[in-house]
Amino acid sequence: MIKTDLSRRHFIGASAGVVGALTLTTVSEAAAAPAAPAADRVWSKERSTNGWQVLQRAESFRIEGSDHTVRLAGGDAATVLLHVARRFNYEIDSLRSGDVHGWTDHREVAADYESNHLSGTALAIRPLAYPVGSKGNLYPNELIVVRDILTELDGVVAWGGDFTTPKESHFEIAVKPGHPRLKGVARKIRGWEAGPGDEGAGAIDAFDPKRRSAARAFRRRA
Repeated sequence: MIKTDLSRRHFIGASAGVVGALTLTTVSEAAAAPAAPAADRVWSKERSTNGWQVLQRAESFRIEGSDHTVRLAGGDAATVLLHVARRFNYEIDSLRSGDVHGWTDHREVAADYESNHLSGTALAIRPLAYPVGSKGNLYPNELIVVRDILTELDGVVAWGGDFTTPKESHFEIAVKPGHPRLKGVARKIRGWEAGPGDEGAGAIDAFDPKRRSAARAFRRRA
């Protein structure tokens, strides 16, 4: 899919109308004292906290619409996480070198959920900007996109901004390997990728009233 300026222009223009409505919520979130991250410790288990096997190595995947790659577990997990990265790139901000962190073999973690990088089932997008323990860093328009992504993926991906110890750069696979919901969401994404380009990343309006309503309903259920 060829990236155009259309979605970015629409994103910026549409966001102006919602910033005022969401400012109060975002400011109060930012003002709340962040949970202090635990001291780094070594993850010694052979499975990450989401139940996936720790990997000795991981495949490198190109992030569509950018010149960048990320290492992830293959199959459905990669399909879903790459969709998250693409939507960030298209709808929030263009990715730059070093922005996206995937699989690692370094076992030091500041929070248990960071162990999911060891299994290649987590992404951190700009972790230096959005570190463990810090919350309220996203603009209201950016938060709308994140909520839309989570809704679209039907709970298959969890966002670190919702965790007790937050990390707003963190996205992880939230279901076990082979879960039918993971298979279904990955199949949907692959269908978009094989289609004419009018669905999926780069063709989504997260500010559409129906999508925003669905995102609010999903958040209440979750």
